[in-house]
Parts: sequence; C-alpha cells; structure tokens
Amino acid sequence: MNKTTRVMPAHKHIALVAHDNYKPELLRWVKENKDALQGHFLYATGTTGRILSKETGLAIKSLLSGPMGGDQQLGALISEGKIDMMIFFWDPLNAVPHDPDVKALLRIATVWNVPVAMNRASAKFMISAPQMEEEVSIEIPDYDAYLAERV
Repeated sequence: MNKTTRVMPAHKHIALVAHDNYKPELLRWVKENKDALQGHFLYATGTTGRILSKETGLAIKSLLSGPMGGDQQLGALISEGKIDMMIFFWDPLNAVPHDPDVKALLRIATVWNVPVAMNRASAKFMISAPQMEEEVSIEIPDYDAYLAERV
C-alpha cells in the first residue's frame, strides 16, 4: 500500500485505556503526569474514563466500556485520524472476555502508525518526548490512493 503523511497537532488527542487489574496503575500514572496531560485532548473507554476524570479532575471524553464496544469506538477514531497516541495498560497475565476486541484495537493502531505505550516505562518515555508539545508528521497508509486503485 502507498503511504502518505498526516500531521499530529501540538495538542495531541490521547487515548487512555486499562484493563481492570491495571486501572489503579493507570490512575497513578495519570496523576503523576497530570500537568503534562492537561494541555491535550483525552479520551478513554468507559469505566477507565469515569475513574480518571473523577480522581484527577481532567476533562476526558468517555466512550463506552471496552467490552461493550468502547474498544471498537476507539479503533474507529484511530482509523479516522482522530487519535494521535494511546496509553494502554493491558493485563498480560489474565485473559479478558473481549480479547478479540483488544487485539483488533492494537492491530488498527499499528495499521495507522499510532504510538502505543503499554506499560509505565513506555508511557513515561512517550509523555516525556519533546514531540509531545510539537506538531509531528507521521507516515500512514494512503487509503484514498488505495480506493482509487480499486475503482
């Protein structure tokens, strides 16, 4: 597939997701990085969004709960170029009933070249990067060219 670019704005659209056993860990990370996150647009799947918003006071657009369709909503936003990065504290030791949805979300993030942090260390690197406060061009699939080839 051909490639094109899109520009991530200086004020990023950041998805925040955590499996049940990792919600406290994500909450702790968000509290530690509240100042850095405040200038960005935040999205989260249902329960995670409500917890983070209530405990931090940050404005967070909550989607449906992950198992109820929130993972797909987030995937759709990624496909539409509306999410710039994702912090996803997933549970590697426990299976979740909506595992196919989680895999689909991670796959679509990879397809659209969205940076994904999956633990505290990678999230720290991502939030600390100088690109967090800058416009950044990323390479993405050229879907319009793909469609034009198929017609």
